[in-house]
Amino acid sequence: MIIGAVAAVALAGAALANEFAAPITKLADSEVRLWITDAAVVDAVKAQNVKHAALTQAEIDALDKKWRAETGASSQPMIKAVMSNALSKFLKAKKDGSKGVYTEIFVMDNKGLNVGQSDVSSDYWQGDEAKWKKTYAVGAKAIHISDVEKDESTQTFQSQLSLPVVDPANNQVIGAITLGINVEQLAH
Repeated sequence: MIIGAVAAVALAGAALANEFAAPITKLADSEVRLWITDAAVVDAVKAQNVKHAALTQAEIDALDKKWRAETGASSQPMIKAVMSNALSKFLKAKKDGSKGVYTEIFVMDNKGLNVGQSDVSSDYWQGDEAKWKKTYAVGAKAIHISDVEKDESTQTFQSQLSLPVVDPANNQVIGAITLGINVEQLAH
């Protein structure tokens, strides 16, 4: 089986050039681009864009620092607020219904800050990373697919699929989404 051979190469420790780009692109176009226009996604991103409109880079950095500190703390008010919002619940349901294909899902606003997520991430600001830069800033039809790597936390071979979140009312890019894709589950 090809997936087994690819996984064996990854086990040797090398990040793989993404041989799964075609099926991941098909998944993006046939499924993900459809449900990311849901009001649960679009309305949450638009609301956070308004809330964060005046944030400076220093304030963004402070929010990210606070999030990172909370990931290892017993008190997690910022993390709990995000993880309990309606968008996070929507994303968790999408992940849970994916039969193991989605390993994580998070949606970012127009500054690269997380709006909702299926699982707690290590950081809150994605605006300095390719997943946001190569989607939000590129346009409505953009797609970014990372190389396949072994995710140590889930022990799966995964690629990240990132797309812009587009307001269907005016076709304007308002944010971005990243999904961890378990490439071993794509064939199932």
